[in-house]
Amino acid sequence: MSDQKLIYKRVLLKLSGEALMGSQDYGIDPAIISRVAAEIKEVVSAGVQIGIVIGGGNIFRGAGLAQGGMDRVTGDHMGMLATVMNSLAMQDALSKAGVKAVVMSALEMNQVCEQYVQKKAIEHLENGMVAIFAAGTGNPYFTTDSAGSLRAIEIGADVLMKATKVDGVYDADPVNNPDAVKFTSLTYDEVLIRKLQVMDATAVILCQEQKMPLRIFNLNTAGELPRAVFDASIGTSVVLGD
Repeated sequence: MSDQKLIYKRVLLKLSGEALMGSQDYGIDPAIISRVAAEIKEVVSAGVQIGIVIGGGNIFRGAGLAQGGMDRVTGDHMGMLATVMNSLAMQDALSKAGVKAVVMSALEMNQVCEQYVQKKAIEHLENGMVAIFAAGTGNPYFTTDSAGSLRAIEIGADVLMKATKVDGVYDADPVNNPDAVKFTSLTYDEVLIRKLQVMDATAVILCQEQKMPLRIFNLNTAGELPRAVFDASIGTSVVLGD
């Protein structure tokens, strides 16, 4: 894809923890994380700077246990640690693919990874490294979607690309409804009013206020990440209205 014109210089890629499970019920599928690392390498080799935020739902969901009686703050902190585990796994997969990557955590754990500092993160990106942002925002009650929005804004990304299990945003669940209609483009207001499951409302509003474009695409389709970086028609775009 080196002969194609770049439409983004810097991208924040938001991955769910579940995206790393593949067909498993728990944990990380080595084949999936290796493929994703190879696709990230292809994008980085083309000259795109990439930051990554990964969720932790494949290992632990703090909100779910909170519903079962666990203290929400404790549960959310445990969820943050799960995102660190996923981030370290992604760093390892990228390293094996020949890509330099650094994990930066919102929680201080210097023996494991760097502490997140905005200026340092931008420096890493400018030096050709993939920056993986772990532990969410470092605060309970905020999802990794919100962390993705926040980090995208902080690093000055051109777009926040959210990887999902479907090829965009639909007016209904396309898995259960064959008549579901895919949107090629939406405004932030349409997402919020229709209560579409793009990201949680806090994350969407943050992007709207800071004019951060969103792209939603299917990570399960091999090669879709590089295609989405070079082709603006892939997936669904969320932008400001008139």
